[in-house]
Amino acid sequence: MIAIVDYGAGNLNSVKKAFDYLGAKVLVTAQPEVVATANKIVLPGVGHFSALGGLDNTGLRDAVLQGARAHKPFLGICLGMQWLFEGSDEAPEFVGAGIFAGRCRPFPSSVKSPHVGWNSLAVREASAGESSRLLRNVAPASFVYYTHSFQAPVVAATTAASEYGAQFSAVVEQENIFGVQFHPEKSWTVGLLILKNFCEVQC
Repeated sequence: MIAIVDYGAGNLNSVKKAFDYLGAKVLVTAQPEVVATANKIVLPGVGHFSALGGLDNTGLRDAVLQGARAHKPFLGICLGMQWLFEGSDEAPEFVGAGIFAGRCRPFPSSVKSPHVGWNSLAVREASAGESSRLLRNVAPASFVYYTHSFQAPVVAATTAASEYGAQFSAVVEQENIFGVQFHPEKSWTVGLLILKNFCEVQC
């Protein structure tokens, strides 16, 4: 069972419908005990970084991190991916999971913010020299759909980047931890393939 974490912010119905279409067994839940018993965890999110405070107020943060430490496959989507970093300049008082080093920053003033619409993926080799499991069978330079005002830095775990004023992390992967800055549930066949790949991940 895949638990989709409901902490009060996120495009939950669209994410669930995408997994339903793939035939996956999913449950939207705000209960830490349900997250703790799930086989896989998905943390979606849209909006302001401060919305992630909903994880702290409900006990969901501990449940999600315990699942990640237990090597359960975890997927952060948009705001959920940004949470994997140390934090964001959008809400400096809120602490991220710190799984990846660095903070999320605003886009340079040379481009319009927010970054909304389709952009291409530049696939990178993972730091361990392994090919991306999340992007398996995804064609090079495939387009995905974005809507965000802050960007995550490119790190060793970045397996795909996009360009908008500068390069930023589009996909991060490290062992059982996965994150995508774009919205796979809005990215048509490419997004569905990425979600299918996550469903098939074994850790």
